[in-house]
Amino acid sequence: MKNISIEIKWALIFVIIQLLWMMLERVAGLHGVNIDKHAMFTNFFAIPAIAVYVIALLDKRKNHYGGFMTYKQGFISGLIITIIVTLLSPLTQYTVSTVISPNYFQNAIDYAVSSGKLPQDAAEIYYSLKSYIIQGLIGVPVMGIITTAIVALFTRKNNKPEVADVV
Repeated sequence: MKNISIEIKWALIFVIIQLLWMMLERVAGLHGVNIDKHAMFTNFFAIPAIAVYVIALLDKRKNHYGGFMTYKQGFISGLIITIIVTLLSPLTQYTVSTVISPNYFQNAIDYAVSSGKLPQDAAEIYYSLKSYIIQGLIGVPVMGIITTAIVALFTRKNNKPEVADVV
């Protein structure tokens, strides 16, 4: 457990930031009066999400690997964070849907139907806790793996070769 304590810490930080982001979206009206703008603005969550992965892998490199980390080590670290965030995603979605923004699904259904984007029955299926939990269980690992693969490239720092290795 000590070997992955940094990953656990950053996965929990990631979840807290997700919840704070959802509160910000709700306060900004993106789950209500400005729901028509929600699809565009929710994508900006990628900025803090990527930042968390960068800081997490830099933390792992500095405090676990002594300042040097291979791509593989960074990728595995990011993968562990992604697995933990994925496992927590149903609870995170439940919290968002019942505590932070309990009217989101109904507002999204109403908007989708009134704007002609979806018929009532399709909107009710898509904008539901079950659907969002399933989407999270698929989307979180996909985006986490992609983010990890890229961030691990930029946070790797291999050992400098010894003078005897060069000769």
